[in-house]
Formats: sequence, C-alpha cells, structure tokens
Amino acid sequence: QVQLVESGGGLVQAGGPLRLSCAASGSIYSINDMGWYRQAPGQQRELVASITGDGRTNYAESVKGRFAISRDARNTLYLQMNRLKPEDTAVYYCTAPAVQSHIGQYDYWGQGTQVTVSS
Repeated sequence: QVQLVESGGGLVQAGGPLRLSCAASGSIYSINDMGWYRQAPGQQRELVASITGDGRTNYAESVKGRFAISRDARNTLYLQMNRLKPEDTAVYYCTAPAVQSHIGQYDYWGQGTQVTVSS
C-alpha cells in the first residue's frame, strides 16, 4: 500500500521559516509529478507548488520567491517556506498523482500537516 506522510508543520512567527517533508512509502514502481496543496479554513484547497519527475517546478503566485519545492531520489518531497506570512496559515497536503504500484495507477494524498503563522 502506498502512503504519503507529511511532517514539519507547526507554529511559527511571521517572517520565519519552516520546512515540510513528505515521505512516500510502499511498493512504488514510479512517481512522476509531486506537489503541495494547502487549505485554509473556509477556503478551497489550492496548489502551492509542484515538481515533475525531471525537476521542473511550478509555484502559486502568492508564494513565488518565498517557497522552494524539491525532492530527493527516494521520492521524499520537501517544501522550504521562508518569510512566512499569516495568510500562509493552512493545512498543507502532499500529493502524488498517477503513482504506479503493484496494485495499479492511483493518485495519493497525505493526511495533511498544520502550518500556523502568527503575526
């Protein structure tokens, strides 16, 4: 069974940094794109950043220049968040669409990790 497990969330003061991690586990044959979404209370889930299998990145306008997405060879996904703002407060979710495993191809989501930025 494929699992995505996020870690690294917490409470941080405005202007500070935080780094999220997402570890993929299970009988994975291949993962191509991976990404981070976030959902604030009363808001729709939105894309924060994504990265392709060959390292191309894409960011929401609201986080460009402050956040950096990366991944390692074991498909651990990272989100380095700098100069955090109170409006970055949300539950952050890791996602990996079209993961190939022994049971077929499915989209996977992590359970989410809370990021709270105090002003």
